[in-house]
Parts: sequence; C-alpha cells; structure tokens
Amino acid sequence: MIALKIEDLKLFTSSLFVGDMFDQFLLKEAVITTFNTFTIDGSMRPGYYSKEELEEIKKSQLSTWAMVKPLCFSLIKGKRLPVSFRIILQMSEEGTERFLHSRQLPFAPDQVKGLYMNIRYEEDKLFCVTGTSVSVFTLDKTLDEEWDQEAKGFLKHHNIPFLEE
Repeated sequence: MIALKIEDLKLFTSSLFVGDMFDQFLLKEAVITTFNTFTIDGSMRPGYYSKEELEEIKKSQLSTWAMVKPLCFSLIKGKRLPVSFRIILQMSEEGTERFLHSRQLPFAPDQVKGLYMNIRYEEDKLFCVTGTSVSVFTLDKTLDEEWDQEAKGFLKHHNIPFLEE
C-alpha cells in the first residue's frame, strides 16, 4: 500500500469525473461531502434490471465507475469545491486476471478479492492510496508491491503528476 499525492488536482479530477481514465474500474463506494454528505454503495441491485440489461452489464456485483460517474459529477460541480470526497475503485475481475497473468503472480484470480485505488480529497489535497485484499493468508507482499507499481504506471501513462508519500 502506498499513498500517492496528486500534484495537479484539476487534471486529475477532470480525468476522474469527466474523462474516461477510470471508466474500466468498479465502484466500491463513494462518499461526497458538499452541503450534505452523500454516500453511494456501488453494489448492484439485480432486481432493478431486466434480464437483457443484466446480460449487458455482465452480471457484475458492482457498478462500473462509468455508470455512476455522472451522478458523482453532478454532486461536485458548481461554484464551490466539495468539502471532501472519498471514492474507492476496484479493478474488474477481467482486469485482475490480466494483471495476475501479466505479472506472473502466484495467486488464482478467485483468491484476489480486490485491487483497489482509494481516492481521497480533503483540505485541498488529493491522494490516491493503493490497496489489495486476498482470501488466503500469505506473508508474500509481491501482490501489494506489483499493484503499487501498476498504480504508479497507470498515473504516469495518463500524465498525472504525483509524489509518493
């Protein structure tokens, strides 16, 4: 787990709320504080969708960031900056499988419960904190280290300047 302090808030927030940089991620949770605190649980409610719609969205248990992003953007846009926000994004199952395979990590995809990017904004500072969750006990930190490198590479690829804290 590492904390990356984002240097260009405007570029990052534009990429997050307007661009498609994070669209492939799933939303675990979003908490946005403006004049109220709004909490969004990213868990899908299958009963809301038709069978055809469920097949289109691949029966994921979490909403994609792309699905929820417009709502989150509507909560923060305006003349005033939000007081704070916390957004927990998770790599999709397909993305997790690709990541494990490309890095040749000794975990089965079903053992990795989540590869996370925790985005926190408060007091005019924005951090992206990495995190992992596995269903097996291990002292091996290779997964954490590789995910940290992947997150840094992801930000560099998108020209987002950051400092490692």
